Amino acid sequence: MTTLDTSLGAELDGLREARTYKHFLTLQSPQGPVVQMEGRGDVVVLSSNNYLGLAGHPEVIRAGIEGLERYGAGTASVRFICGTFEPHLALERALADLSGTEAALTYVSCWNANEACIPSLTDPNTVILTDELNHASLIDAIRLSRPASKVIYPHSDIDALRDGLAAAPREARKLIVTDGVFSMEGDLAKLPEIVDLARVYDAVVILDDSHGVGVLGETGRGTVEHFGLLGEVDVITGTLGKALGGAAGGYVAASEEVCDILAQRSRPQLFSNALPPTVACSALRSIELMLERPELLARLRENTRVFRELLVEAGYAPLDGEAAIIPVIIGETADAMAMSARLLDEGVFVTGFGFPVVPEGTARIRVQMSAALEHEHLDRAIEAFRRARPE
Repeated sequence: MTTLDTSLGAELDGLREARTYKHFLTLQSPQGPVVQMEGRGDVVVLSSNNYLGLAGHPEVIRAGIEGLERYGAGTASVRFICGTFEPHLALERALADLSGTEAALTYVSCWNANEACIPSLTDPNTVILTDELNHASLIDAIRLSRPASKVIYPHSDIDALRDGLAAAPREARKLIVTDGVFSMEGDLAKLPEIVDLARVYDAVVILDDSHGVGVLGETGRGTVEHFGLLGEVDVITGTLGKALGGAAGGYVAASEEVCDILAQRSRPQLFSNALPPTVACSALRSIELMLERPELLARLRENTRVFRELLVEAGYAPLDGEAAIIPVIIGETADAMAMSARLLDEGVFVTGFGFPVVPEGTARIRVQMSAALEHEHLDRAIEAFRRARPE
């Protein structure tokens, strides 16, 4: 054993002693409202990003199979060499239309999309202003960008954002970076105020709407549609791995110029294989289904409303929010992990989150709703919450 192995082993022992070590559970069936888990049998899933229930939808699966048969398992190349396939272009046209932008560009994940977008749009004079609760992919993308200066403003504090913009040099490029839906809180960015400030201070808004697309807005177009701002946000990044089929992949939707410069310069585009065509095909069918079948969004919202009410009746106090994320604060990380384990013993799969994912003392159970959940699943889940509730 090397010195490195010994050191890392001690760190892992520390995680186990603190009861914060993460155990990986194995699914033996497609993602859905109920899955078969190795060693557990059938369990109700309340921790998936499968918001519209499309991950196992027969038409989404069929589109992926047809794409696999027609275009093969992968691109075997990056986009500019020989890795651009017809499904990429069809999907990007659909994503641009969905986002209210001129163009879109796909990546193998939204993490890649964020790490492509923000550094590529940062020049030596750029000031980046970022919400303190932004997703880790945005945090890492900003670190890679090396802007002239960075302002981390308190969560959704519009006055602090205004002060940061006012203090930035007039000639500086100013990028405001925010999640649309904050994944651990379930709340929404104050997007109308952010867009207004961007107009006043000639700033660019970059919105990661991974938990908003397929959840918010009259037709599922996300946080921008929810606030009536379709076409008003400069750059939107998102994922294909949540509501839009759940397979993998991410995208940037923006102007023709932004997408073109990303295609020319962004390192994840230039040095990493393109999105597999089979995923592009299944994601495109997911977008079509969402727009064709508004009842999916209606069912997701009804399930979210009902389960919030059931949690309150059971004695819990979930955080307020308009998205499909329902956080229940437990407190200490070990306690949240223990409650997650008790719920799993009761046949409900929902994950506990603690430090460093969330601040110390705010560990939580994060419930995520899906249109695929039936009322019988919600009833079964709430009974598990009743039995698993700490004294």
